[in-house]
Amino acid sequence: MNGKYLRKKLEPYIGRKVKIHYSLGRNKYEKYCGIIKELFPNVFLLEEETGTIKCFSYSDILTKTVRLSFVRED
Repeated sequence: MNGKYLRKKLEPYIGRKVKIHYSLGRNKYEKYCGIIKELFPNVFLLEEETGTIKCFSYSDILTKTVRLSFVRED
């Protein structure tokens, strides 16, 4: 698995709501909830509900520093 593969897998989720669990190490975490705004070759952008834009790399997903959960919209 590599960044190109992850980018292709995330393409259908552009504009959809996700939750991100970001590990800071030593049992410290940050949680973000927002919409996948845009995909780039090495990173993707998440726009939070407050309008803040966060940037995450595909390598963070591969190393399990970032965990994605897709929010089901009924």
